[in-house]
Amino acid sequence: MGRYFQLLISEEFAERRIPEDDSVRLLDQIVDELDLHSLASSYSRVGRKSATSPRTLLKLMIYANMEGIYSSRSIESSCKRDINLIWLLNGEKAPNYREIARFRSKRLSECIQRKRTMSKMI
Repeated sequence: MGRYFQLLISEEFAERRIPEDDSVRLLDQIVDELDLHSLASSYSRVGRKSATSPRTLLKLMIYANMEGIYSSRSIESSCKRDINLIWLLNGEKAPNYREIARFRSKRLSECIQRKRTMSKMI
């Protein structure tokens, strides 16, 4: 059996390897400033807690798509190899492909539906 582990990188290492003007830094800042209450509310308060936060999953999805990575399995793999995705994880556990697919198909779509419903009510 192979050994699997999550690589953690220090802030100092990231500062040296990821340029100050890299798009991943801008994405991280923009998503951190977003109000994601509707996304968080798409998660049940009962049951198992997700290994990766909704905010981090959103960052991973957006960045992967910016890089032309679309499949859940490819995103999972990239979270273990790509320094920018590892940096976005910021110490959180890398999501598996099922969690990524569930986030994309269920959580995001519920959030979008909720926003549409709320905008029609206004």
